Amino acid sequence: MPISFDDFKKVEIKIGKIISAEKIESSNKLLKLQVDFGEANLPAGRQVLAGIAKFYEPESLVGKLCPFVFNLEPKKMGELESQGMILAADSENGPVLMNPDKDVPPGSTIK
Repeated sequence: MPISFDDFKKVEIKIGKIISAEKIESSNKLLKLQVDFGEANLPAGRQVLAGIAKFYEPESLVGKLCPFVFNLEPKKMGELESQGMILAADSENGPVLMNPDKDVPPGSTIK
């Protein structure tokens, strides 16, 4: 279903640096990520829950730069709240995370 360019402009996509990642004991598919978006008022980053636990080991994600939808309303998932969404390509073997091919600072906007 096509959307207007004005609708697309509402989606804010930024590069985040994954500070930490851990499995959530009550879920076999979710990982809890702490993500740095370069926000001085949030030195510990934002919490983002991602349904990629079956495809990625948490320790392999730490330090990675990935694109995230930054301006989603927070969403409660069980007892935890997600403050964004990691973007991934869909493949027959599961989600594939995308990474910039050059170093960019956390918080860089994707246009």
